[in-house]
This record gives sequence, C-alpha cells and structure tokens, in this order.
Amino acid sequence: MKKSFLLFIILISLFSCNETEKKISPILPKIEPVEELFGFKIKDFNVFQDTIQSGDTFGTILDKQNLDGKQVYDIVEKVRDSFDVRSIRIGKAITLLRSKDRLKKLEVLIYQPDRGSYYVVDFRDSVSVYKKIRPVTYKDRTIAGSLDGSLSEALNKQGVDIALANQLTKVYAWSIDFFKLQKGDQFGITFTERFIDDTIYDGVENLKASFFEYKGKKIYAFPFAQDQKSGKLDYYDDQGKALKNFFLKAPLKFVNITSHYTKNRFHPVQLIWKAHKGTDYAAPTGTPIMTTAAGVVEQTGYTAGNGNFVKVKHDRTYSTQYLHMSKILVRRGQRVAQGAIIGRVGSTGLATGPHVCYRFWKNGVQVDALKLKLPNSQPMVKQNLPRYFAQMQPLKNQLDSISKLQLR
Repeated sequence: MKKSFLLFIILISLFSCNETEKKISPILPKIEPVEELFGFKIKDFNVFQDTIQSGDTFGTILDKQNLDGKQVYDIVEKVRDSFDVRSIRIGKAITLLRSKDRLKKLEVLIYQPDRGSYYVVDFRDSVSVYKKIRPVTYKDRTIAGSLDGSLSEALNKQGVDIALANQLTKVYAWSIDFFKLQKGDQFGITFTERFIDDTIYDGVENLKASFFEYKGKKIYAFPFAQDQKSGKLDYYDDQGKALKNFFLKAPLKFVNITSHYTKNRFHPVQLIWKAHKGTDYAAPTGTPIMTTAAGVVEQTGYTAGNGNFVKVKHDRTYSTQYLHMSKILVRRGQRVAQGAIIGRVGSTGLATGPHVCYRFWKNGVQVDALKLKLPNSQPMVKQNLPRYFAQMQPLKNQLDSISKLQLR
C-alpha cells in the first residue's frame, strides 16, 4: 500500500512538473528558412559567408579551398576577361558554396562589390564567371516634423538616411543658417528612396521638395531644370526665386558668430576701442574655411594683425578676405570654386582664440556682409515660370497637407 501511495505521489509530481514546464515555455515565432541565395538552392551546398580581410587576394582565397598553385593560376587566367581579380576590396562580402560531402570542394564563389551587384564564379564543369545586377526600385516618401535637436537627429527618428541632412544643408546654404533654427521649428520633406530587391533599403536617391520654418517664415525648395536639354537642376522657392545666391551665408559649414561688423569695438588683444570691419566666426583649430563665392586668389600671406590670411577677388565689384588661419591651402593667382577649402581655422595674428574673421569689400569699400542683399546667381527665366509652377504646385500641396496632419 505504501509503495502504491509513493508511486502515486511521484506520478503527480512528474505530471505537475510537465504542466509547469508547458506553462513557462516561451512560444517562439516560426522562422521561415532561406531557400535561395544569389539564385542557388541553399540545401544543395555547404555555405560559408565572410568579408574580405586585409591581405586577402583572389588567389589566397582559392588556396584556402584546397586548390593547388597551378589550379589557381588556370582559374585566374580563365576569368580575367570578365572579372578583374585585383578589384576585390577589404570589407566587401564574399560567399563560398561548397560540396556537402567531407571534401567540401569549392563549387561557386560570389563576390559583392556593392549592395546592388555581385559576381558569380562557377567552378562546376568548366570555370565561368558572370555579373548580376540586383533590381532597384524607387519609392517616394513625404515626412513632416518639428526640431527637438539637430536636423540629423530629427531625420534619424523618422528612419531616414541622415545623408539627406547634408544634402538639405547644401540646398539651403544660401538662405538658412541651420545653427539659428530653434526647437519647435517645423519642416516637411518629399524625397525618393532606393530599395534593392524591393526590400533592402539603400538610402536616399534625390530630394523632390522641402520647406523649413526659419525666423517665422516657411522657406520652400523645389528642384527645377530651366534648360531641359542639359537637365541641370537648381533649387527655387514657391515664388520661383533661386535659393542659390552669389555668396554663401558664411565661410564655415556650421557657424558661431562671436563678433559682428562694427565701427567701434573694444579690441580684446590691443585693449583699445577701434572699428571691427569683419564678422568673427569661432570654430575649433583646423576647421575647413570655404570661399563664399567663386573667384581668383588675389593675396595670401601673413601680417602681425591678420595672421595668415587669404583674399579672393570674385568680380569687379566684390572681394572677400579670411584672417587668422592656422594653415593656408591656396596660392596667389589660383582660381577657386564656391565652397572650395582655402585654409583652416587658427588663432594667428592678433587673436585670443581660434576663429576666422570674414571681411567683405564692395566696390573697394569694406561693408557688413550680413546686411548686404546679394544677387541670385541664376534667376528664373520668365518664360519658364508656367512650367515651374505646374511642376511645383502638386509637390507643395502634398507638403502642406502632410504637415497639417502630422504637426497639428
């Protein structure tokens, strides 16, 4: 009887344990197995995936697959017309498909130079090689938001490639100082994204339309080609005015103004009151300094007050000068494009810290660059306005609609 009772207790314990295990066991999602890779059935191969490492060559990769020197040489000779074996680069993906027997004989090698294409070297039967281009699809997307930090952070929160932030700062370089955007300022952007095989996100293809709230006003940007044959795009606002001015707003990408143009300022080094005929932008030593417009380098050199400096003549009317450089990167007589790096921020000459003093001349007279109304570089031709408005208006309507929905 005691034995029967003991057996009963053990059975109840086992049953209880099993029930407990059933209750606490997690329900795992069903994972669909990958059946194909680069067009090959995975079940037919032993698959090895890796990236090209330092010191790897096409030959050393084959050496590791139990191929002797002559075999490697013969393979390289056969594929050289279709695949430059010297082009493989560190960090790029490589996949080896090998036989499933104990020999693990190399049958197929796939090299991916980028996400949009791959090379297949097939060793079965006779050696052959071919390149495949993965299909790319494009999808338009419109977002709206308000700033709670930097533009990059705002885009990142919406799952957008932050490279779009750099594109936007270039488009608005002549009209918006992004350091003066405030928390809560609104924006809307329509752009096209790339997808490989319709699923793999591959970044932003182009910007179609945008607006930023700046000093209480919406500044729109729409790309438009005035010359349809060349297809060259410039950006214009909702009135058809070019965003791109003759001069950039500042000689640095991100600016912090520490001293304005004034006729009377207490000089921090000389300790006297005197005119300050420039605008000071503070930045870390070594920060790139850009020329604000295209032109020819008129002067470079050093003086006790200016330190290392560069002066650029843009045309018969305008010249600019950049002072206190740690390093000069151009020479006298050199032609420079707008935005070209001409030097690096320093504190040479009479300076208490690293900055660039930006000076501006109009008709030979120094003036305040921040108060000038400078001309647009490529104004809209009147005959193009109807075509521009017809192209722009639907994009503007879409931006305004989504901003009302998402920002109210």
